[in-house]
Amino acid sequence: MLMRSAALCIFALFSVLGCSGEKIDTKPTIAVWHWMTDRDPAFQELAKKYEALTGIRVNFELYAPSDAYSQKVRAAAQGINLPDIFGILGEKRDFAAFIKAGHILDITSYMEANNSLWENKFFPKALAVNEFSSDNSYGINPGIFGVPIDIMTIQMVYNKKLFKELGLNPNRPPKTFQEFLDIGNKISSAGLQGLVSGWGEVWMIDCLANNYAFNIMGKDKVLATIRGEVAYTDPDWIKVFALFQQMQESGVLAKGIVTMINKSAEQLFANEKAVFAFNGSWCVNVYKGMNPDLEYGAMLPPEASSRYPMAIWGGAGSSFMVNARSKNKEEAVKFLAWLTDQDQQAYLAQETNNLPANKNSLSKIPEILAQFARGMDYATHPNIWGVSEFSLVIEAFDRGIQSIIIGEKTPEQVADDVQKIKERELAKKRAR
Repeated sequence: MLMRSAALCIFALFSVLGCSGEKIDTKPTIAVWHWMTDRDPAFQELAKKYEALTGIRVNFELYAPSDAYSQKVRAAAQGINLPDIFGILGEKRDFAAFIKAGHILDITSYMEANNSLWENKFFPKALAVNEFSSDNSYGINPGIFGVPIDIMTIQMVYNKKLFKELGLNPNRPPKTFQEFLDIGNKISSAGLQGLVSGWGEVWMIDCLANNYAFNIMGKDKVLATIRGEVAYTDPDWIKVFALFQQMQESGVLAKGIVTMINKSAEQLFANEKAVFAFNGSWCVNVYKGMNPDLEYGAMLPPEASSRYPMAIWGGAGSSFMVNARSKNKEEAVKFLAWLTDQDQQAYLAQETNNLPANKNSLSKIPEILAQFARGMDYATHPNIWGVSEFSLVIEAFDRGIQSIIIGEKTPEQVADDVQKIKERELAKKRAR
């Protein structure tokens, strides 16, 4: 009798869950890995909203700091165990390697569907970071392989209160390099720090040096140098190196800048100890947390030449890719299309003070963010150049500028050192 009752219960259970088919939840759960600690609460809220709209759960999983995140992604790639959506922290060549290994979905057809409705929402230069052109040097078929979540530009910022104290117009930051250098004496006399930046993290030196290389010699000559057609001992490159010597001699650079990490630089600027900072648009959120009353403005690096326009690094700040092997890739694409729609982008901008990748969301952001956004007109980035410099050359270039700042080497000596390493790496490449 007891066995008969148990059998009836099991039959009833299958009747409810199996035969009707109406009680089983067949909708997928989308897994997203990210490293953006400041955006995690906002991501979680958006995930709740998306589930309420569609019934599809989105699990945002935070792994930080960024080094730990990168290691996790690499390990998952090796084990063919990546989530539905993830991001890559690295250079364009790293991006290309993931595509070649079959880890990233080509989303060009989705972007171009319905008269490119999705594609046209983005700043073109933000989308370009995730795109490979037909003439790329990485051997990747042309297409779009990532979705920009926000954008960034790296510019200078200046303290308006300290400008007033120095007798400067707070609404007119220096536009030329000479005007910038001339402020050095005022800064030194007032006992303040000049320009602060994380130049102990040498990629930020590389960024500013590239800005001035574009300004002095133009994009074509810079890229020709990377290809090995122009030497770093060229007079124009000597001019670029010399700018850092001039900044140091004028007193416009903060003491200890070559060993400064960016967090320390941000604290100095936020605490009104420094007149200038070289930082990215992410600093708006950082400064807000450190000093909500800080009065400052964003500015382009002062131009050293009128021959070519100033260029700044900018484009997609953070991007997501879809796992090409995911069984949920169609739903993952739909979610990213929703995440980058105008309302969601405006919400992310308001909550995190990061610039939206959707160009239609700019009307709802603070003025200081708008100043950074306007810099997109001048934006470029190594990830969209189509060529990449050797890592050892980049390191020698950046370390060389550090040595110029501390007076160990002259611009000419650094140029010679960098060119020797360049020639050695080119010879290795030809011998392969």
